Amino acid sequence: MRHWLQLPLAAIILALSLMLDGCMQQPAASNHASANILQLFNWNNYIAPETVQHFETLCDCHVEQDYFSDNEEMLAKLAAGASGYDLIVPTGNAMDTLIRQGVLVPLDKSLLPNLKNIHPAYLKTQFDPNNKYSVPYAYTLTLLGFNTNKIRELGLPVDTWALIFEPEYLKKIKGRVTVLDSPRELMAAALLYLGYAANDQDEAHWNQAKELIIRAKPYWAAFSNTSYIREIAIGDLWVVHGYSNDLFQAALDAKKTGRPFTIDYAIPKQGAVMSLDSMVLHKSGKHPDLAHQFINFMLDGKNSAELTNLIGSGNPNTAAKPYIRPELVHNTVIFPDDGTLSRLAMITDLNHQQRRVLSRIWTEIKLR
Repeated sequence: MRHWLQLPLAAIILALSLMLDGCMQQPAASNHASANILQLFNWNNYIAPETVQHFETLCDCHVEQDYFSDNEEMLAKLAAGASGYDLIVPTGNAMDTLIRQGVLVPLDKSLLPNLKNIHPAYLKTQFDPNNKYSVPYAYTLTLLGFNTNKIRELGLPVDTWALIFEPEYLKKIKGRVTVLDSPRELMAAALLYLGYAANDQDEAHWNQAKELIIRAKPYWAAFSNTSYIREIAIGDLWVVHGYSNDLFQAALDAKKTGRPFTIDYAIPKQGAVMSLDSMVLHKSGKHPDLAHQFINFMLDGKNSAELTNLIGSGNPNTAAKPYIRPELVHNTVIFPDDGTLSRLAMITDLNHQQRRVLSRIWTEIKLR
């Protein structure tokens, strides 16, 4: 190998620029197609196409993606034998499961100089206290979305979970409200409204939350994880329990199509759930070096900003702010201030017995 000092100045500059951008060119390989393919298992629409293209060009590689719609689906596919993924983007409570199963590869942080860009508030989480396995990617908040015009007309509050649980409010929006089809998310909202923690594991409190949900259920149009985005954007729904990036998209859609109303969203005063998605290396992956390059590339502020600008996702990367549209930077859902952060909780994993209890409660909720 030639010494750096023997290289032409232009070559040195090129190599340094690639290192700073998070990726060094892969060495030539006889089987290039297989050697330089990064297998990414991700949420749908959770990376900007131009970001993928930039990485592929920079690293002379190809990114292949498989998608999952929720953490349960991702875990089920892996349990059924899906393998070969270099990188996965799970949420915190699924991280608990993956770590416990021993299927993740520890990170080599010497290959991740851009890790310094992550805000300390999103590091050292309960599921991975030393960030041995995970690097924060993006986050969403679970909150209330609403048709501003209708809510103002009806005189309803938007700063409390009472909006989806109390009959005095629900009778004014009956059939025009949906909640997430997720036992952890809906139970967390009910527990918070009752004054408990989102991760409260007292079965008596779970039963109180169950009764609260069952009382409100006749007023709801549906349990929905996806269709609510379009329905609130076209005016069929007036209130939804949903994800911040979905509601960001619904608000954009309503504006683009010239609807005579606006869509907004708010964090209830009782608190809300934050779902932090992280990049992790799976032990079945064949290209850990390329995976580290991708992580460091995504930790670059400009590259990280492209996802927030695309879908309005929360961004834990402080270096991304200069590249994010100003109206998003000033949105406290995308960049929560310290006061807002103190009211947010990440859902933690449950043990086997707790899952059985929750499954029974959820079945009762759906059947009654």
